[in-house]
Amino acid sequence: MADPSTYRPAPGSIPDQPGVYKFRDATKRVIYVGKAKSLRSRLNSYFADLSGLHPRTRQMVTTAASVEWTVVGTEVEALQLEYNWIKEFDPRFNVRYRDDKSYPVLAVTLNEEFPRLHVYRGARKKGVRYFGPYAHAWAIRETLDLLLRVFPARTCSAGVFRRHTQIGRPCLLGYIDKCSAPCVGRVTAEQHRSIVEDFCDFLAGRTDVMIRRLEKEMAEASEQLEFERAARLRDDLGALRRAMEKQAVVLGDGTDADVVAFAHDELEAAVQVFHVRGGRVRGQRGWVIDKVEEMAVRDLVDQFLTQFYGEQVELAEQTAEAGSPVPREVLVPELPSDADAISEWLSDLRGSRVQLRVPQRGDKRALAETVQRNAEEAFQQHKLRRAGDLTARSAALAELQEQLGLDSAPLRIECIDISHIQGSDVVASLVVFEDGVPRKSEYRRFALREAATEGDVASIAEVVRRRFHRYLKENEEAAAGSKPGIDPETGRPRKFAYPPNLLVVDGAGPQATAAADVLAELGITDIAVVGLAKRLEEVWLPADPDPVILPRTAESLYLLQRVRDEAHRFAIRYHREKRSKRVQVSALDGVPGLGQTRRAALIKHFGSVKKLRQAGVDEIAQVPGVGRRTAEAVVAALQAGERES
Repeated sequence: MADPSTYRPAPGSIPDQPGVYKFRDATKRVIYVGKAKSLRSRLNSYFADLSGLHPRTRQMVTTAASVEWTVVGTEVEALQLEYNWIKEFDPRFNVRYRDDKSYPVLAVTLNEEFPRLHVYRGARKKGVRYFGPYAHAWAIRETLDLLLRVFPARTCSAGVFRRHTQIGRPCLLGYIDKCSAPCVGRVTAEQHRSIVEDFCDFLAGRTDVMIRRLEKEMAEASEQLEFERAARLRDDLGALRRAMEKQAVVLGDGTDADVVAFAHDELEAAVQVFHVRGGRVRGQRGWVIDKVEEMAVRDLVDQFLTQFYGEQVELAEQTAEAGSPVPREVLVPELPSDADAISEWLSDLRGSRVQLRVPQRGDKRALAETVQRNAEEAFQQHKLRRAGDLTARSAALAELQEQLGLDSAPLRIECIDISHIQGSDVVASLVVFEDGVPRKSEYRRFALREAATEGDVASIAEVVRRRFHRYLKENEEAAAGSKPGIDPETGRPRKFAYPPNLLVVDGAGPQATAAADVLAELGITDIAVVGLAKRLEEVWLPADPDPVILPRTAESLYLLQRVRDEAHRFAIRYHREKRSKRVQVSALDGVPGLGQTRRAALIKHFGSVKKLRQAGVDEIAQVPGVGRRTAEAVVAALQAGERES
């Protein structure tokens, strides 16, 4: 634990101007970024009596080893620089309002020839349009089921679509008129895309145009005595109106706004956002975050607006989404101290004026109260779920420090696991846990070559050598002038920039000793190493004849098991990927005229070697780049392989 007084700037050296500051730990890693109207006033507050600091602030300043700052001209510049630094350095003590991947959205794959409508969770992709997020996946499916009657677009996966194209028959949805069946050519690609674009227009809020068009078509069909068509259009209108009822009109003036509310205590805060477009609630999001320092509601608003809208605009640019994610109005419970600067920054992001205000009366005030109730309910549920989690993680880290005789709690733990089948396709995984929580962005995987035939002990040694050789190399580059932990060519965090406090290897004494020997060879002496044996869950220290037996109910053992099991899962997944690719391609080895590119094209077209075996010469010859002579050779090779097996 560092003493903040050892790196406190000299009196009078901090400027009394607006700016952005960074705290770094002993490895030069940026652990916190903040902005201030007065750098002197803000930074001096961190070096007050430790007992009077917020718990997370106290942890941050005692983890840090240095502080630096940059003076800027205006508060808007400070907002932008703070956002850029948080994005660049990903400081562990800063809150990140990233999209929660657990929230489902309705995705429309406009980047495909025949766009697909489906429920989706995960990172946004270019060329795909998203609607939501929704609170539940069943809400998306229910809405889709209503709208497919009017907009019979494709909802099937690529495999299902390809299979029905090959057999020449549509699926059930095609027979009941909830899909226009582009797989069998009932509609052209242009006609199907027109259906999908009408669907997107409807969900985007242009509902009145669609309703009026259907009413006009229904009247015309009735006048021309086409009563069956008129009845079908009448039912379509009913389906549209039922779908519209599910998105209740909350603001009659067609308001375009985001409504934000917070519920918080000394340590955590919950935020809820309702996205209102065209007067209707189009989506809802929520997060629960740890507070790094004592923050009032206006401070939470300031932090949230800067990070959330900065990320949303960048995401929209990456995926080429139409329209701006920044609304015309942002309704908040309290105005931040730099409200004018934030409003100006949001206006620049949107390209037109954005109003930041607190609703005082009427429908907007009522909606803000509803969002506030949602935030309070989400915070209460979070407290009930997480009552023991933070305490358990802290207890586990403290127990590990005591039981393993470490100098400090192992805030960063890395674990290595080896996976193979009888020495073939040997791979390794490296997973990272920080503060007892997986940090999946820093997971790494290794294909082993040198020690692949020499057993797990040699494989562990190879992975440790490769991982920490890269760590030392990157430290040398950082010392030469590049930013610590940042690749100067890509601007992204380096792969192996930060060392663990504790290195766990899957295995017993020999594996732990091999890892420790490699670290000693490299001159690294400040990383603890242990092995965790699966059979009796024993913890082995390097060169010790007897294991350390942790109590079965100990939080420390549970944490080590979680880390080891995650490494095992990650290694097995990589091993299966490698083995699957090798098995698929090996069946086509030696076919005359079939190189790597054509093999990949065949596997991609048919989906698997099994389906390729079922195809005829004519079907194979239709694959781009594969002629009839090569197709005959492929069929002959696959038939010969079946006879041999």
